[in-house]
Amino acid sequence: MGTGERNQEAHVSEGSGATPPRTLAEALRTRGDASLAALLRARPDLLSPVPNDLSQLATRAATRASVVRALERLDRFTLQTAEALAVAPDPAPYEALRALMTGDDGDPAIEAALPTAVATLRDQALLWGADDRLRLVRTARELLAPSPAHPSPTGLGPTVAEATAGMSPGRWQETLAAAGLPPTHDPVSAVTALAALFNDRTRMSELLDTAPPEALMVLERLVWGPPYGEVTPDPAPPVRWLRDRGLLLPTSLRTVVLPREAALHLRGGRAHRAVEPVPPAVVPAHEYRPQVVDGTAAGQAYTALATIEELLKDWNEGGPAVLRSGGLSVRDLKRTAAALDVPEHTAAFWVELAYAAGLLASDGEASERYAATPAYDEWLDLPPQDQWTRLATAWLRATRTAGLVGGQDAKGRVLAALGPDLDRSAAPEVRRRVLALLAELPEGAAPSPEQLLARLRWERPLRGSGASGESGGAATPLGDLRSRIALWTLTEAELLGMTGRGALSSHGRALPEPSADAGSEAAALLAPLIPEPLDHVLLQADLTAVAPGPLRRPLADTLDVLADVESKGGATVYRFTPASVRRALDAGRAASDLHAFLAEHSRTPVPQPLSYLIDDVARKHGHLRVGAASAYVRCDDDAMLGEILADKRSQPLGLRRLAPTVLAAQSDPATLLEGLRGMGFAPAAESAAGDVLITRAHAYRTPPRTAPAPVPEGPPTPDDTLLGAALRAIRAGDMASTAVRKEAPAAAAPGTTPGELPRTTSAETLATVQAAALTGSAVWIGYVNADGAASQRVIAPVRVEGGFVTAYDHTADEVRTYPLHRITGVAELADSP
Repeated sequence: MGTGERNQEAHVSEGSGATPPRTLAEALRTRGDASLAALLRARPDLLSPVPNDLSQLATRAATRASVVRALERLDRFTLQTAEALAVAPDPAPYEALRALMTGDDGDPAIEAALPTAVATLRDQALLWGADDRLRLVRTARELLAPSPAHPSPTGLGPTVAEATAGMSPGRWQETLAAAGLPPTHDPVSAVTALAALFNDRTRMSELLDTAPPEALMVLERLVWGPPYGEVTPDPAPPVRWLRDRGLLLPTSLRTVVLPREAALHLRGGRAHRAVEPVPPAVVPAHEYRPQVVDGTAAGQAYTALATIEELLKDWNEGGPAVLRSGGLSVRDLKRTAAALDVPEHTAAFWVELAYAAGLLASDGEASERYAATPAYDEWLDLPPQDQWTRLATAWLRATRTAGLVGGQDAKGRVLAALGPDLDRSAAPEVRRRVLALLAELPEGAAPSPEQLLARLRWERPLRGSGASGESGGAATPLGDLRSRIALWTLTEAELLGMTGRGALSSHGRALPEPSADAGSEAAALLAPLIPEPLDHVLLQADLTAVAPGPLRRPLADTLDVLADVESKGGATVYRFTPASVRRALDAGRAASDLHAFLAEHSRTPVPQPLSYLIDDVARKHGHLRVGAASAYVRCDDDAMLGEILADKRSQPLGLRRLAPTVLAAQSDPATLLEGLRGMGFAPAAESAAGDVLITRAHAYRTPPRTAPAPVPEGPPTPDDTLLGAALRAIRAGDMASTAVRKEAPAAAAPGTTPGELPRTTSAETLATVQAAALTGSAVWIGYVNADGAASQRVIAPVRVEGGFVTAYDHTADEVRTYPLHRITGVAELADSP
C-alpha cells in the first residue's frame, strides 16, 4: 500500500464515524493490522518489550526518547511539516497547515508533497486526528515549539497570548489604543483583539504603512529569527513605536520578542523561509566507460588483498603491543604506515578492516600483543574474489569507524586505532545509503561529494545538526558525524575497490544487496577482472627481479625470503643482497636449491652477478658456528678467529679464546650472531649436537577469535513473525482492558471502584466459571501466577474439573488451564468477544 493510500485510509478511519478519537490510543484502535505493523516497523523501540495493549503502546510512543528517535529519522520536508504543526493552533485543520507551508502565494510542489508528509507523521504516530483536527503528539510539540531556551527551527516566537501572560491591564489598554483598537474589559479579550489585528492582512498592512522606515528595518532583522532582541530601558523611537503597538512585546526588562502572528504576516504566512519538498538531486559529475570503472576497481581490490596480506605478514611473529587503555600506539601506527608505504590514516583503515573481518585480534596474554587469528589462514586459502567479498562485507556491516583515528573524544583523549571508542552505530546505515545513491546513477557515472552530502542532510536533517561528540579526521563542509562518515565512505570504497574513479563498480553494485546470494554474485562479477597470478619473474643484471604482475603464493613466499622488495606498483621489483641470500640459507636452502629455483621461475637467463652472489655468500655461510656456552664461536680456520679477536668491534661481545678453533663469548647466541654479521662475517647457528640450525619465520597466531560484533543503533527492525505475534498480543490485551463488563452489585463488591475487577469468593468464582462453560460465554478474570505477578484476562471456559478451569484465553490467543485458587476475581462480560 502506498503512502498516499495509507493517508487516505488513516483519514477515513480517524475522521469518519460517529465519534472522532479523543486520544492517540483511540486513534490507534481505529487502525488496521497493516497500519500498526508499519508503525512498529518504523519505530522498533516500541516493541521493547511488547506493550500489553494499545494504551500502553500510545503512552510509549509519546515518551521523549522514542519521539526524539522518530524525529531523527524524518526527512527535511516531513520534519518541516511537523515544525509547522508545532507553531499552528492545536488542533489545526489541514488548510491551516497548508497555509503555513505554502504561504499566501501558494506552491504546487509543496501542495503535492504535503499529503505524503502528513501520512508519514500519521504512520509513525507523531500525528493523529482527522484532517479537520490534526494533532501533533504533545511531546513532539514540546520539542519543536519555540521557547526562549530552545528556539524553533522556524525562527518564530511565542504567540501574543504566550508573550503577554502577566501583562497589566493598564499596559494592555495603552497597547490597544496605540494600535487603533477599542478598549476591552479583560486581558483575554485584549489578547483576542490584538491577535485578530495581526492575523488580518488588510488591517495589519494599514498599520505597517504608518510605521517609520527605521521600525520596518527592525522588523526585517527579527522576522526570520531569532525573534528576540535586547533593548535599553529607554529604547530608540523606532523600537518604542513597535513596542507601544504590540509589534514587539517585552519578555523581560531588557528583552523584547516579535509575536508569532505578526511575524507570519511579515513572512507572507510561511512558517519556513525555504521549504524543501523535493530531495536534492544526485546527478553525474563525471562519466566513464563501465569497463574502465570495473578495471580500476578490480585493480584496487587486488591491491587491498595484497595490503592486508602484507600487514599480517609483517605481524606474523607477533605484532605491536596493546595499550593499557586498548588499541595501537601512535608510534606503532607510524611504523605500520611506513611498512605499508601509506599515510597513517590509510594504515588505520587497513588495520581496522582486518580487525572487523576477524583476521586480526589481541592474543590475550599477560604481555598482550596483536597478531593474526587462525581465521587469517583460512582466508588465505580462499580464491581472491572470495577474499575480497569477505573484506567488503565486513566493512559494510562494521560500526567501527577508522576515520576517527587520531581525533579526540568528548574528554579530549586521542582515539587510537583498534581502540575501544571507535564504534559509531550510524556507520553501516550511512555506508549503505551512500552506495545506494551511487547505484541509482547510470553505470560509470560518479557524482560530486557535495551532492551526496546535500542529499544525506535532506534525508536526516536532525542527525546532521547534532554534535558528534568527537573531533578529528579530515575537515568537511559540516562538522556532523554523518557527513564525515559519508566522505570516509567514498574514500574507503575507493581503497577497497568497490568504486573506481568515484563510480560504483559492477561487483560493488551487487554487494550492498541484502539477499543471501549478493556475496556470491559480487564474487562472480569480480573473478574475471582480477589478474591471474604469474609463475615467473624477470631477472636483471643489476641484481633485481621484476614481477610483472601478482605472483603465485609459493613463488611469492620464497622470493620474499630470498630478496627484498624495492618498489611496488603495477610491477614489483625485488633486490638480491648478501643479507637476503644469507636469510634464504638460514631458512635451510642450499646454494644449489637457490640456483635451481631461479632457473625454473625466470623467463630470462640467470645473470652471472646473481650466481656469483649466491655462491660467494654460500661459501662463507656456516664457516663460523655459534652455539650456546653462554655462547661460543668455533671455526676450523684459527686465523679467522684471530682476525675476529683483533677487531675492535668484537669487544662488546666479550670474546676469549678457549682453543685454537674455539672462542667463548659473554653474550647470548642471538647477540653474538648479530655482532659477527655486523662485522661482515656469515656465521651460522648450531644446535647442541653440532648441526646447523635452520631459522624460519615463526607464524604466531592468537587463540580462535570471533570478529567484533557491530554495535546496533537501537532495537533491530522486527521481522514478520515477531510483528504478527506482537500484534496478536497487543490486540488481545487491548480487548481484555477495554471489554465491556456487567456491573457487579454494590453489595457484592464493597469498596470497588467502577471499572475495577471485584474480588470474589471461591464459591462465586466456581459458580460463575461453570455457568460460562455451560453457556459458552466469556468472562473477565483476575489471575496471579506462580511468581506472584497479577494480570487480567478474558477467557471462554470450556471445562471445569478437579480445581482447574480449561479455557480459551483471548489475551494469549491460545487454550490454557488455570488453577481456580489463583483466580482472584471474576466478572461477566456484557457482550462476548
